[in-house]
Amino acid sequence: MSGLIVVGTDGSASGLAAVEAAAREARWRGARLRLVHAFIWPALHAPLGPSPLGPAEGGLRNMVERLLTEAEERARTVAPEVDISRAVVTGEPLTVLEAQSRAAELVVVGSRGMGSFVGLMVGSTAVHLAAHGRCPVLVVREQGEGTGPIVVGVDGSSAGAQAVNFAFAEAALRGVDLVALHAWTTWNAPMPPPQDEASPYANPREALASQEGRLLSEALAGHQESYPGVSVKRELVHGGTRETLIEASRTAQLLVVGARGRGGFAGLLLGSVSQAMLHHAHCPVAVVRSPDTSR
Repeated sequence: MSGLIVVGTDGSASGLAAVEAAAREARWRGARLRLVHAFIWPALHAPLGPSPLGPAEGGLRNMVERLLTEAEERARTVAPEVDISRAVVTGEPLTVLEAQSRAAELVVVGSRGMGSFVGLMVGSTAVHLAAHGRCPVLVVREQGEGTGPIVVGVDGSSAGAQAVNFAFAEAALRGVDLVALHAWTTWNAPMPPPQDEASPYANPREALASQEGRLLSEALAGHQESYPGVSVKRELVHGGTRETLIEASRTAQLLVVGARGRGGFAGLLLGSVSQAMLHHAHCPVAVVRSPDTSR
């Protein structure tokens, strides 16, 4: 059986953009596409049918059917050959989509749904799903897809290694270049052994840069052989990780990050860098968790 792409749809502008992005992913992967709507009203015992005084096509259930019909039409304009199914599941969005992620290879959501507060860059469902989803989560904004490379943040962590795997595979599917970016400062770089035993804390910047360069090379080792058609540009930047990745996202079509980097506090499912990317990146963001945090 082919793989499964799940997309959460709620009728919002970013939700429809997510449907189109999910349809493209399904087409590239030869996967099935499932349109999922989290239907909270039955759980609240609200009347679902049309009002006796209103039109026959009114009511919450008919509204959901129209919403899914529009989403399916959008998906078919992008990928008419993809096998598309619908699912209306009673529950709130995070719980519904987290359950759906257990059987999916990718979950796609809009950055802000119908219930988001005005002014927020990204909604709570997208942030929480990136932390709790059991597969990679792609968060899409309303604007159209860019034409630049895929950028992946490399940090040497377990989740970062999974992000590198995802980014190479995605670049191969899309037929685009990959930028592997590692940003470091003297504050977030592990200290190498001192060059002078008499001055154990005196490590010149060049020694740290060399160590961070090796980290980048080791993180990418073997991937070029597995994906020989992917052109990779390595970027080692002395600067803050958040600022560097946000700037790189301006010209990227996709930014890929691990859920939690090597500097994260134990127990956190979503790190500060990945959260910052969800809120401030200028392109769609894929958040990839390591297997040990996906259970």
